Amino acid sequence: MRIIKFIKQWTLLFAICMGTIIYLLFSRISFLVPIGDVAGPRLVSLMPFVIFTMLYVTFCKIKLDEFRPRKWHIGLQCIRTLLSATVVLVISLTTSAETKMILEGVFICVICPTAAAAPVITEKLGGSIASMTVYMIIANCFTSIIIPLFFPMVEKSADITFLFAFLMVLKRVLLVLVLPLLLALFTRRFLPKIIIWLKSKSNIAFYLWSFNLSIVMGLTVRMITRSQLMGTTMALLIILPLIISILLFGIGKLVGGFWGESIAGGQALGQKNTVIGIWLMLSFLNPTAVIAPCAYVIWQNIINALQLWYKGKYGYLKW
Repeated sequence: MRIIKFIKQWTLLFAICMGTIIYLLFSRISFLVPIGDVAGPRLVSLMPFVIFTMLYVTFCKIKLDEFRPRKWHIGLQCIRTLLSATVVLVISLTTSAETKMILEGVFICVICPTAAAAPVITEKLGGSIASMTVYMIIANCFTSIIIPLFFPMVEKSADITFLFAFLMVLKRVLLVLVLPLLLALFTRRFLPKIIIWLKSKSNIAFYLWSFNLSIVMGLTVRMITRSQLMGTTMALLIILPLIISILLFGIGKLVGGFWGESIAGGQALGQKNTVIGIWLMLSFLNPTAVIAPCAYVIWQNIINALQLWYKGKYGYLKW
């Protein structure tokens, strides 16, 4: 019982450890490698379906009249754009290839859109699911604009057009956000008994995210262990995302808190969709710097785990 209680208390850290251990076992032990080669891609292919289900369950708790933009939504988008532009400016002034690579890792951590799991964690911490959902839709619209604007400035060879970025984000918004949202609203209207049942199972979405997180951690460990980087460069690509995550969570909580939504603000700016970040890094920027978004996923979930522990222990969040 004490073990189960400990796992429930530190679910995110448990998911991080399990994802790491399972990947290492099925990639290092010779007789397990063939199983890992088959199971790994299938688990990765499950992620969109798990995210869809997770968001559907979360969105079932939202009422339609709660959907409205807040001032802090636009404020955080302006801050994210300004921070991204600042990093782009520093990159343009950099002559060292190694420094430029490190800064590209910083850039992708800043510009990444909000993670799909943000509403789930926001709910667990006591924040507004509806406000976070509206923010995510706005954030994706901003992302479709700033990615094709900034990427060619960061990497001259980055072949990404406005139309491509727009369609990429539109597809993600429709599949990951809009469809589960519409299905949830339909369920609220016509199938209220399902809503009552889902409300009685309040942790379903959280555990679905933990399952997805373990898969993401497998991908993250794969990237880190296969990297050829060493020494100071590797250390910076791992440590800088910690500093960035603390900074982004702090700014988000400060701005959101000004309008009474500190929890949602912190998650909105600090919790990043690092899977998208990794893909963008590998596709359009310096693939070597992919360690940065990989490290960010670890740090942001450690921060969330500590926040959940504090909330569970004291009933409120100090930070």
